[in-house]
Amino acid sequence: MEHALTTETVTTYLRPIDREGLLKFAASGRENPERRGINKVHTVMKGQFRSWSFTGDHNPVVVDEPPHLFGENTVPAPGEIALSGLGGCLCVGITAVATYREVRLSRLEVFLEADIGNTAAWGAGGAEREAKDMGFQAIRVKVLIEGDATREQLDDIVQHANFHSPVANTMRNPVAFSIGLAD
Repeated sequence: MEHALTTETVTTYLRPIDREGLLKFAASGRENPERRGINKVHTVMKGQFRSWSFTGDHNPVVVDEPPHLFGENTVPAPGEIALSGLGGCLCVGITAVATYREVRLSRLEVFLEADIGNTAAWGAGGAEREAKDMGFQAIRVKVLIEGDATREQLDDIVQHANFHSPVANTMRNPVAFSIGLAD
């Protein structure tokens, strides 16, 4: 007696978000499109170039610099933290758009890299530079995404999320910025 061998592909999906809650949140945005939230961070310098940033009740986000920039390389550098924020925001947006479109994702990874200019040495005697020549000069993002949709549909989800990403738009567009001494 011959036994037929069968193979079965098992796909595990990422833990979903609350779609009904997402739809309610979207409806509240349509009702009040000018509504704004506030992100607050309190950063404390700990020594050398190591700082702790406190957000809400969470453990601090710790930032350092590599040895060639006079840090101890104990944790990510500020630019890496900024890219991490972008990666996290893109993942949130991609997940939200996929959920809205009822596409289940089984894999989502974002790879980010940026060219950063700091020849001015933070303004401490380096090259004379214009503001536009410092900081990120180019950001490149690649998204590895899998789910129950075609490659074209997944790409459309990624592009749609990118267009609406608060952090991506913060990096792409000029933002009102003020700085002064605390009272």
